[in-house]
Amino acid sequence: MRRLKRVMALASLGIGLSLPFGSNSLENILFTPAYAAENAGDGSNEPGFVPAPVGKETPAPPANMAGGESFIPYPPPPAAPQSRSEKKNPPEPPKMFTQIVGGPDSNARPNALNNLLKVLKKEAEVDYACEFKSWEEISADPAMNPILYFSKYNRWSLNTKERDTLREFLIRGGTLILNAGGGSWPAYDSAVKEASLILPQASVQRLSPDNPIFHSYYELDKVKASLGKDGTKIIEPRVSGLTIDCRVAIIIPEFGMDSCSDEFREGIDKVLFPEDAQKLGMNILSYASANRAYLENLKREVVLRDKVVNVSGNLSLVQVMYNGEWKTKDAGLPMLLNEFNRTSGVPVKFNYDTMKLTDPKIFDSPVLFITGHEQFSFKPEERKKLSEYLQGGGMLIAEACCGRKGFDVSFRREINNLIPGETLRAVSPGDALYHMPNKLGQMSVTPALANAMKSPTMNPQLFTLNHNGKNVVLYSPIGEQAGWEVSSSPYSMSYAPSDALKLGVNQLLYSMTR
Repeated sequence: MRRLKRVMALASLGIGLSLPFGSNSLENILFTPAYAAENAGDGSNEPGFVPAPVGKETPAPPANMAGGESFIPYPPPPAAPQSRSEKKNPPEPPKMFTQIVGGPDSNARPNALNNLLKVLKKEAEVDYACEFKSWEEISADPAMNPILYFSKYNRWSLNTKERDTLREFLIRGGTLILNAGGGSWPAYDSAVKEASLILPQASVQRLSPDNPIFHSYYELDKVKASLGKDGTKIIEPRVSGLTIDCRVAIIIPEFGMDSCSDEFREGIDKVLFPEDAQKLGMNILSYASANRAYLENLKREVVLRDKVVNVSGNLSLVQVMYNGEWKTKDAGLPMLLNEFNRTSGVPVKFNYDTMKLTDPKIFDSPVLFITGHEQFSFKPEERKKLSEYLQGGGMLIAEACCGRKGFDVSFRREINNLIPGETLRAVSPGDALYHMPNKLGQMSVTPALANAMKSPTMNPQLFTLNHNGKNVVLYSPIGEQAGWEVSSSPYSMSYAPSDALKLGVNQLLYSMTR
């Protein structure tokens, strides 16, 4: 049946194949009892299902044109003019997008990427090509297929080999777009579930409005969307994602992007209007390209050693796990701990662990650490335990990774409700936090933050929460962890590495001596 699905997918691309069943009719295959039985759980009977368009033919690409290509051939023509009927062979633009074909509904709107690339060429003067591949042809090397695009209307799933290939592809810097064709809910739900299986150590969640994907090229604070039977509305862009190392690697639009292909079906499709779908596509391309370039050029300046220090009498620092994107930079905190042990002169070594707030062992740790990018909420029991921990003498160090507003808003809301009558307040410039052991004046920041502030430096910015005259929370709305790991992403609103490490060391020393 896997072979049959590939036959149908390739046939939908206009590729001539000899069918293995002695029949020259693709429709005879589509409606066999065996095919119907296998696809009984295709989601077509579920709420929110949107059927794929039918009766569309896949046009053959022009003989002298790659997907998305429309420029005049170069180098210049020879002295003897070619006949207008002769085929030309211009240099082929690089292939940036690869559409995966897997089942007849995965190519129901085959011109989506082609049309998007033509718009990008016209509006942004970027020239890329797209190609079609089956799951078996996908490379785990992002250089071979940098951005993968898979669109489905029905419920779907992957096998173990396909997930393994995608996992390696994503970890190595590739980007995967899982589009719910027409905004079909079963396809969207399948995408969320598969993303969680591909990278189970991360979590899928809706991207906050300040996510760089909405601002990397166009400012997409609002978009125009068709809501099917609910008509047309202007809304915030709704995109879910899964982040690896501060980079959104799996992108799952909640409203279909396939309106790039042709006009949507009013009253049926739940999609972005073509202009906004094209803008989102441009933003994804810009975002993915910037991160690819960054990853290729990144050279670590710090060698991670002693991630967990196993010595008797050491102190334990616990990173908080919560229902959201709690893990951003894997090596950032351990690197800070190593820097603290190396530079502070304090004969104490920190152990590093991860726990949920409901774990009784958090009360054995003098310091908790929490970070993230996106919005989140604690569960009632988590709030209760964190309040008990802080009022019992514990310390919480927190940062909005990459300076992201989604986490900032959520953290302030959660923390300001933990201790009656107390809210976060700014640390005064003369506080010991900024002077021991490192004296901190103007701090260097990342290019992205410097561009936003119109200044390459800023004063350190920390907030505290007080209980019984003592600070029990140290919070930085400016990113630190990327600096601790010496690997700030292109969109990171953070302190530069050397100053981030100095501030982090000061926070750890303060937590021990307060």
